[in-house]
Amino acid sequence: MTALKENLEWLEAAIALACRRAGRARAEVELMAVSKTYPAATIAEAAGLGLKLFGENRVQEFAAKAEALKSQRVGGAVAADELTRSGPVRVHLIGHLQSNKAARAVELFDGIDSVDSVRLAERLNEAAAKLGKQLPILIEVKLSSEETKAGLLPESDEAGQLLERLPDLDHLQARGLMTIAPFDVPEAETRACFRNLREWRDRWMVRHPRLAFDVLSMGMSGDFALAIAEGATRVRVGTSLFGSRPSAVHAAREKN
Repeated sequence: MTALKENLEWLEAAIALACRRAGRARAEVELMAVSKTYPAATIAEAAGLGLKLFGENRVQEFAAKAEALKSQRVGGAVAADELTRSGPVRVHLIGHLQSNKAARAVELFDGIDSVDSVRLAERLNEAAAKLGKQLPILIEVKLSSEETKAGLLPESDEAGQLLERLPDLDHLQARGLMTIAPFDVPEAETRACFRNLREWRDRWMVRHPRLAFDVLSMGMSGDFALAIAEGATRVRVGTSLFGSRPSAVHAAREKN
């Protein structure tokens, strides 16, 4: 048994346990494998073990991997019966995206989970229209006081404007919300962050009935069980699955 397979079995058991404790079905929680800094070969190995949703942080980093994964993704040269049986691999951008890289991101990714401005949404919509593509997106919400965290402040004018604008952007499919909890804080504070996202989702569902809010992407390697307890429908796990991240010399050079 490879280390990746062993880690995946442990992770699946941990997610299933968290779901049972929360009184939820395992099928309610989607696992996103965060593959940033890992090579295309590692993603291919994970896909072979049944993982189909991956998260990447940087446009340029994933561009270097995309060609090697082409046959396993939507539109790739995969037999029809294989797609029916297991589905193609999907790769979403989960890192901060500058609007000047929106067009390239739409070309590369199957979804953008970090939309945080009207301007970015409009750029993504324009790029998707040119490609004849319907692009799933998540709105990234900032619920931490940490300056390094990205996302929209939920009570900001920008958040309100984005929620009003999205229904008219025909090539974007708003699916829900994403957040990152603060690091190294008491468990109660982490849970409060996740609960807060769920509560904003519930408010916005009522105020903006033309938008879908099915996805709550929250929780990572250190706190996914807490996120599941607070209603996460997608957890983003990298280190617990793949192990310690390899040194990425290019990471300092490449920025979205």
